[in-house]
Amino acid sequence: MNLQAILSTNRTQCAVQCNSKKRILEIISQLAADNNSDIDKDTVLNALMSRERVGSTGIGNGIAIPHGRLSGLGRVMAIVVTSEPAIDFDAIDDKPVDIFFALLVPDDQNDVHLQMLSGIAGKLADKERVKLIRKAQTSDDIVQALS
Repeated sequence: MNLQAILSTNRTQCAVQCNSKKRILEIISQLAADNNSDIDKDTVLNALMSRERVGSTGIGNGIAIPHGRLSGLGRVMAIVVTSEPAIDFDAIDDKPVDIFFALLVPDDQNDVHLQMLSGIAGKLADKERVKLIRKAQTSDDIVQALS
């Protein structure tokens, strides 16, 4: 999986200050909308919130992979945000989350969506990679950790 094709430094942020699931999803949605004129913040937020209502995307070990499919989106997009402090995200291990790897996929690309989620989960299973993401001070650091 080539993350460089879907992730860029302008869609990453380090040590975001927030204290709720909704707020971190708003930050992710704003980053997505700011970097793609085909979508707006509210559409992204609605997609992410709808998915969270089905079940938390917190996969454990302080990591969440919020995701959604969007009509009007031309290509797959990733947004990575770290928070400080970690926040309650209803993760499967009941631990707070500080790494958010959001994935947005065009509505008609269900197979791509599932493949990308699997690939991202695999990359985030690497403990050394996760340590580098947590230590990241800049957007470049995050992108490099995921490369």
